Formats: sequence, structure tokens, C-alpha cells
Amino acid sequence: MMRSRICLIRHGITEGNQRRLYYGHSDIPLSDEGKAELAQLAASGLYPDSENASFYTSGLLRTEQTLEIIYGPREHEAIGDLREINFGRFEMKSYEELKEQKDYIAWISGDMTKVGPPEGESTGQFADRITSGFDELMKRHQLKVLSLRHKAEEALSVAVCHGGSISVIMEILYPGVKDNFYQWIPDPGHGYILYLENGAVVDTGSF
Repeated sequence: MMRSRICLIRHGITEGNQRRLYYGHSDIPLSDEGKAELAQLAASGLYPDSENASFYTSGLLRTEQTLEIIYGPREHEAIGDLREINFGRFEMKSYEELKEQKDYIAWISGDMTKVGPPEGESTGQFADRITSGFDELMKRHQLKVLSLRHKAEEALSVAVCHGGSISVIMEILYPGVKDNFYQWIPDPGHGYILYLENGAVVDTGSF
């Protein structure tokens, strides 16, 4: 039986979090508070480590910075399909800035699974993209597992991505377990560890 782990980490705090902005594809950095908090979490021993782990990000700056603060400079690959949802023309704007705009009112009062913000993604499109990204992560992880099949070491893949992205993955794995999508969103710098046996997720822990 081949056992392995995938660790999903949400990036640290950004200005977008602090100002409660709609932002997903906007390539913004971590805030100073976010960097400091991640350094403290890393020093506490929160994150799993392995000299031979494989590392991934969504390719956006905040995930790149998070990976380096937690694990130091590491060779890694980007899986672009794991990026956060695209809010289109609403990117980097707050509710207060948008609340009286007709296209915003139409969006929040409509079927978000089918209709996204102007020039953005619907939640259905987002879920389809994340499903593709998670499939890619699983394929790469399985290659890691196979590369270690004759060794005593357990394969570990670490993916630093986004709260919404992680929530979609958890809903894929555990449909109907939570009341809604938002209940799966981990705090910044936190996430989930997926425990796999023979390529299938058999248990999950949060951190």
C-alpha cells in the first residue's frame, strides 16, 4: 500500500484581505502583517516538511512569497488553474465602491453559478477550472509517489494557493459535508492535509 500526503496552504494576508476587496486574479503581494504572521506560523512548526517534497504555487506573487517565507527558497512549479476566482471589472474594489452599480447589483442578485462579473468568471466556471487544476496536481503527485515506491519515504506535495481554490477542492472531495462553500475556507496561512492511500484521499486534517 502506497501512502502519501498533499498539503494545501492558503497564502498569507494581503491588502486585499485587510481592505475587504474583491480580488482574485490581481497579482498583489503579501502585506507586512501577512509576512510576519507566516514567519511566526512557520517558526511554530505548523507546516509539514520533507527534504524531498514537491512544491507548487498558483503562480501569483502572494503564493510565491508565502512558499518562500514558510519553506525558504525551493524549486517549485506553478499550476495556473489553481488561481483564485477572477472578479473581472470588480477586481480590487470594495462593496462600498460597487454597491450602487447596476452591473454589480445584477451579479449579486443573479445566479452566480452561471453568470460572473463583467469580464470575470462565474462560480461554475471557477469550479471547473479548479477541478482541472486539482486533477493536474494529483497527476503530478502520483508521479512523485511512483518515484519513491522503492524507498521508505512517504511522498509529500505542498501546494500554496487560495482560499476559494482550496474550498472548491474540499467540496470536490467532500460534497455536501459543509452547509456552504465558505465554511471550507481556511484562515490565511492555514489549510488542509490530504492523506492518500493508493492514489485516493482517505482522510483529511486541518492546520
